[in-house]
Amino acid sequence: MNALLISIIGIIAVSILVYMLLKKNDIKMTLMSLGLILMYVAVLMGQKLQLTVSTGAKWLDPFQALVDQFSTTLVGPGFVILILGGYSAYMNHIGANQVTVHALTKPIAKIKSVYILIPIVFLIGNLLSLVIPSASNLAIILLATLYPVLRSANMSRLSAAAVIATSATIIPTPLGSDNVAIATQLHLPVTDYVFRYHAMVSIPTLLVIAVVHYFWQKYQDKKHLENLSYEDELTMADATEKAAVTETIHRSVFGNFVYGLLPLLPIVLLLIVFFVNIVAHKNLNISVQVVSLISFVIAVLVELISKRKLQIVLKETSAFFNGMGNVMGIVVLLVSASVFVQGLTSIGIIDMIQNMMKNMSSSGVILPIIMVIFTAIIVLLSGSGMALLFAMIPLIVPLAKAAGIQPEALSVPMQLSGNLLRAVSPVAAVVLIVAGTTKLSPVSIVKRTSVPMIFGTIMMLVLSLMMF
Repeated sequence: MNALLISIIGIIAVSILVYMLLKKNDIKMTLMSLGLILMYVAVLMGQKLQLTVSTGAKWLDPFQALVDQFSTTLVGPGFVILILGGYSAYMNHIGANQVTVHALTKPIAKIKSVYILIPIVFLIGNLLSLVIPSASNLAIILLATLYPVLRSANMSRLSAAAVIATSATIIPTPLGSDNVAIATQLHLPVTDYVFRYHAMVSIPTLLVIAVVHYFWQKYQDKKHLENLSYEDELTMADATEKAAVTETIHRSVFGNFVYGLLPLLPIVLLLIVFFVNIVAHKNLNISVQVVSLISFVIAVLVELISKRKLQIVLKETSAFFNGMGNVMGIVVLLVSASVFVQGLTSIGIIDMIQNMMKNMSSSGVILPIIMVIFTAIIVLLSGSGMALLFAMIPLIVPLAKAAGIQPEALSVPMQLSGNLLRAVSPVAAVVLIVAGTTKLSPVSIVKRTSVPMIFGTIMMLVLSLMMF
């Protein structure tokens, strides 16, 4: 009876979470509230909460658990995310991100073959997501800078829209907040997780998706001929839109090698450390926080040399600290997810799931498939996989242990499927942004993105099952 009650409570809690996700309600407060409620249920059931120190009053202990999670997260993955958010904001403020985008997209205008452009643009877009991790923000920039180039080269609207909508997917980067959070949960350096596990699956998958994109867009263009030229498309736009497009096309960006390298500098430094450890058999333990702060100091020095105005440059460094504040929501999401999982753990449901997995045959194969299917359903309906991923991160280790598999065998498929299938959801922000700019319906864009992304999801799942 007790097991049945625990199961019912757990199912209700997860159902509420899924419902709130689909309704696009604030997931942070949903997770936090559900976690606190579950802990109070545990107290009523006579269960003991895991705390650093008890308040002495059991009815206040759930809030102590919340404080403990804030303390743990802020000094761990939360601090890394804050530093990365600050550095990204500063790169955007000084114009370094724009220089990198301009440098990577400029050679595309020289390529005359429309369909050869498709895999090239897809891969370059994924490289740019190293600098601009937000899929929506990257799409906005590419629509302003790259879309006119693609359309001028006679690429169809739907092909251009599909490539841009799928630009930010699964590039392996130690600067990604999801990678930082997962690596912390697995007690791994983020570079080890990214380059030893994530990249082994994501890089082959990206290359194959680029090829599938080529054939699928070519096939669809032959099946549905584009009758609208870029000149006619511009004519259809109102005066405001045409002015914005023209300004974007002719805007000159101050670019040089140093500024173009700055946004990628933390990654370059981490790669150097990673390969030095392998080749020279060293044991350098330089964290993401350290290389990001070193890169920030270098960027400030570059600004000083460039502008030679100490007061202005020092004043503009406030963009770094403002950027840290802007990503605080991600840190709170991590805390909220941990509180929710602690609530589930406190009522005993995690132990029940672990016992079920231990008694299941082939659970090592079944569990990753189940989690990918679950992720796919939520992402397709809600348009976002990040909230679900962060909510599930604290469960990765206990579920993997119960199934008798490596944690990476679960984390990699869940993480990659959420990022890939986002572009297949007609309600995803990136799809809606691309649809609004290109004057196409979200459904028509999803028809163009679905085959490459679903193919990529299946491939990465097979690779994960084979490798881990």
